[in-house]
Amino acid sequence: MKVREITSVIEAFAPLSLQESYDNAGLIVGREDDEVHKALLAVDVTEEVLAEAVAEGCDMVITHHPIVFHAMKRFNSASVTERCVEEAIRRGIVLYAAHTNLDSTPQGMSWRVAQMLNLQDVEVLQPTNDTGAGFGVTGVLAEAVESEVFMREVMSQFGVRALRHSDIIKPKVRKVAICTGAGGSLIDEARRSGADIYLTADLKYNDFMRHENTIILADMGHFESEYCAIEILFDILSKKMLTFAVRKSVHSRNPVNYMVGE
Repeated sequence: MKVREITSVIEAFAPLSLQESYDNAGLIVGREDDEVHKALLAVDVTEEVLAEAVAEGCDMVITHHPIVFHAMKRFNSASVTERCVEEAIRRGIVLYAAHTNLDSTPQGMSWRVAQMLNLQDVEVLQPTNDTGAGFGVTGVLAEAVESEVFMREVMSQFGVRALRHSDIIKPKVRKVAICTGAGGSLIDEARRSGADIYLTADLKYNDFMRHENTIILADMGHFESEYCAIEILFDILSKKMLTFAVRKSVHSRNPVNYMVGE
């Protein structure tokens, strides 16, 4: 199957026109006319993921995060990025990424997290100019839940080993705001939405002081919040391309490690 046939299915769901100006989503290594037989899905392109692709006979790797964000001046194996791109070219492996376009498309990343948490009445948190698109969502639980119980459910559901959060200023939560990945810029939108808790990632120290006694801010981890990209991509491709082999990576892992005190 040609690369363009596969990417057209992904882009029908998450058009490249939805990506942010700083992003580099789309076809990164390879040509649209290249023939591919099997795709590996991962969050990031890493040396372990590429080794898995080779071992499993995958000639295309589709990820959420682009392996290349900025212009590269040389390829001399001095960095992980250079080595991965070199290996992909050497092995004839196509690299493709669906990043902020997958974040902002209707039924995209934050929508999937809301679905996993069984939220109802889901709406876009920060709409863009494109109909139905935007970053983050809000939704409501069927009934109010104790705040700590809800956060522990999030930890269990998404494999969060350490959940950082602001003061628990509300004993129970019902309305939930979500933005997968780095969502500190949407704290004000989450507050204005009337949400009881905001689930996101990559919050800074001072961000946790911005709750203004109206909302609980919870950092569930970047990788943990975005691992669902693999499931979304798998659903898109397996339902639309019944004869194309798609595999979920078993080596797509969180680069952040945790040391737990005694």
